[in-house]
Amino acid sequence: VADYGSQAIICKALAEVFPNDPVVGEEDATELQTPEMAENLAKITQYVQEIIPDATSEQIINWINQGNGKVEKRFWTLDPIDGTKGFLRQDQYAIALALIDDGEVKVGVMGCPAYPVENHQPGALFVAVRGQGSTMIIVATGEEIPIQVVPENDIENLRFVGSIEASHGDIERQDAVAKAVGIIAPAVKMDSQAKYGVVASGKAALYLRLPSPKTPNYRENIWDHAAGAIVVEEAGGRVSDMFGKPLDFASNPKMLENRGIIVSNGIIHDTVLAVLNQ
Repeated sequence: VADYGSQAIICKALAEVFPNDPVVGEEDATELQTPEMAENLAKITQYVQEIIPDATSEQIINWINQGNGKVEKRFWTLDPIDGTKGFLRQDQYAIALALIDDGEVKVGVMGCPAYPVENHQPGALFVAVRGQGSTMIIVATGEEIPIQVVPENDIENLRFVGSIEASHGDIERQDAVAKAVGIIAPAVKMDSQAKYGVVASGKAALYLRLPSPKTPNYRENIWDHAAGAIVVEEAGGRVSDMFGKPLDFASNPKMLENRGIIVSNGIIHDTVLAVLNQ
């Protein structure tokens, strides 16, 4: 329900400001239009009306389907609720939006309502614009804080951040790589693209998402990584696939030419690649 409502509201807003830009989103409203989903559609309509009081069910379906755009020279990609299991646990999740233009991610925004913020209520917004750095906005106060990845001499934050869900990677291999590059501090485990925020803000040095042995041919979706990638890169970090290739966000909704994800503070990236290639 939340995924659909989030996509409807965001696609409506994008269409009003950027009417010519397609949106490649995760959700599709086809199933919502079946009789079996009538109750869910009513719930979604109720929640959306808390933000847009005069919204109708028909309009909401149309707004959701605005996220069925195609990959073009310029487009937005949206994950309306990244980390569904985290959302259901009332733990970490992210609303992730990115602008891709001429083959490159230009803007990335991640809303992380449960992200821990020191001395404040949880909630952070991560924003990055190509060439202009990355910022963390504290939701409770609106304060904007420029962020940077962890430096080489910050041993306390030389940590690994990984997924809670074991199915989201090769956990054993990821832990072995982290240890091989000298990371000995306890790992941080959380759901969603919020992990990119942890690396970008200098609270961890490495995030790995290596293909699970159970699904070795799996390819990642662009909306699961585009916003997080620019946030880390603009904070001074580096993002690639497990072979060192840049992530291709501009050819297909799935990153068919990439396998695995490495997100680092940049300093240890080549060492991680070398360990993986051994």
